[in-house]
Amino acid sequence: MGDPSLRSTDARRRAARASGGTAPFDNGRDPAGLGDVLDAVTRSLGWSSPLARGELLVAWPELIGDDTAAHCEPVGIEEGVLIVQCDSTAWATQLRLMKTEILTTVLRRFPEAEVSGIRFIGPGAPTWKKGPRSVPGRGPRDTYG
Repeated sequence: MGDPSLRSTDARRRAARASGGTAPFDNGRDPAGLGDVLDAVTRSLGWSSPLARGELLVAWPELIGDDTAAHCEPVGIEEGVLIVQCDSTAWATQLRLMKTEILTTVLRRFPEAEVSGIRFIGPGAPTWKKGPRSVPGRGPRDTYG
């Protein structure tokens, strides 16, 4: 099994010598920076995209400005679409008009986040339909008076 050239003892020694020495100052033995090591680990484990998405959510006020960020908040990223909850429908409409600029900024700053679109949603209205037996439409109105 495996490569026939690595079966002999001499071949294994040659392969060990070629990959890097064991002496303290041989090639490949220089210490690496902590940031480089962490980048290599996150890439090898496939964590770069989730980490970039988390950084995007944290850096949201820097991307769009503090004044605008006070009225909208990123909720999450689902299937490559960044979902942003806004305080009012007016803010959601205004941000929809700025969608291409915001998406360009996000893609330029966080390419590893793999964001393909943005969806701005307004505030959730209260629902009066509760339970499986709710009446469709306006419902009975004569019970209030």
